[in-house]
Amino acid sequence: MALSNKDRITLRNLAAEQMRLAQSPQNKALLARWEAFGRLEGLTPPLLRMEMGTFQADTLPPLMRCEGDEAREIEQRLLSNFVNQKFFGDDTLVQDYFSVSTHCRFTPFNLPVRVSHAAVKGKESLGHHFEPYLCDLEEDYEKLSSSTFEIDTQRTQAEVDFLGELFGDILPVKKENPCLYACPTQDIIHIMRMEDMYIAMIDAPELFHQMMERLTDDYCRYFRAQEEMGILNATTKSQHLNQGSYCFTADLPDKKENVKTKDIWGFMDSQETTAISPAMFKEFIFPYYKKISDLFGLLSYGCCEAVHPIWTGVLETLPTLRKISISPWCDERFMGDALRGKKIVYLRKPTPNLIGLGSVLDEAAIKAHFRDTLLATRGCHVEFAQRDVYSVGSVERVKKYVQLFRETVDQYWQA
Repeated sequence: MALSNKDRITLRNLAAEQMRLAQSPQNKALLARWEAFGRLEGLTPPLLRMEMGTFQADTLPPLMRCEGDEAREIEQRLLSNFVNQKFFGDDTLVQDYFSVSTHCRFTPFNLPVRVSHAAVKGKESLGHHFEPYLCDLEEDYEKLSSSTFEIDTQRTQAEVDFLGELFGDILPVKKENPCLYACPTQDIIHIMRMEDMYIAMIDAPELFHQMMERLTDDYCRYFRAQEEMGILNATTKSQHLNQGSYCFTADLPDKKENVKTKDIWGFMDSQETTAISPAMFKEFIFPYYKKISDLFGLLSYGCCEAVHPIWTGVLETLPTLRKISISPWCDERFMGDALRGKKIVYLRKPTPNLIGLGSVLDEAAIKAHFRDTLLATRGCHVEFAQRDVYSVGSVERVKKYVQLFRETVDQYWQA
């Protein structure tokens, strides 16, 4: 990868800025708060992270200075490491190193995802749909092969070496993998329409179970391969935990050789099954999710789906469950009652509408939204992750939103 001297200087300056922010008293104090929260030894005030990836088009372009395409890609990654803390004032940490994850790819049933995007003014937009391989499970079952996966350690090391040469003397470059990740029902609706998936549970239940069992076994094989290759690492600090969270915990090994899947965090969700009954979820989905989750030391579960219908007798039985997503479609008070006094984090996902829609923030509505959560979760370990915001208009809008959160916590939170 050839970078111009001008772009190299820009990137080195950004690396220096990340290190400066990482070593600041403010960041060190925030790190201490996250560590205390991760221990779950007592109730601590909730923390808020703004997931910027979906609205970075509103925030990063004005900050970017590099000219080459490769340099701009690295520049975007560097900026993403500290923009939150520098401009939004949320509780996103700045790391004192640059993290590079192992390049891995898992292809369920060896069927690459085919996706078509809607076009707006001649360009691909966010709107999309998946092109199915299967329509009728009985007729198309033979299209399913064993899942394949690639774990490219050479490419990963080449990236580490290149970035280390570029700015490693300023900001260390470190190979560090996030939590393990498996969402089998998402994999299925990538190759099969959701309505066809639902019908298959009724018309071809035995084949549906076989499909789920095959995919489950393939995930287990994929994770064991990573374990055997020795590419897993401890996930006890600021490693990425899906759904806008961190891995901070005192209940997993922090320094250990030959890390196993049982030593680290895993993540799962099943947004695609919200329209089936709890009984059907328990019969057709849960046994396979539990088999995969049993590989992990700790589990974070859920995304946008409502988890309260499948809590009693289902999700509550997962022995490694440590964080659970409470989305805008969830019964907050039910889950607050369910988690009160338990060592499970109530990971609240506020509605994105209050920050993503409208030209002016409705401050009263925002504070009321946060207030309702704080009242419903007294006695719970609470964390906020603002996700699925696709446009914010300005940095100041996000900063104000964070300020409103802090004011509401100051007024309503209590241990």
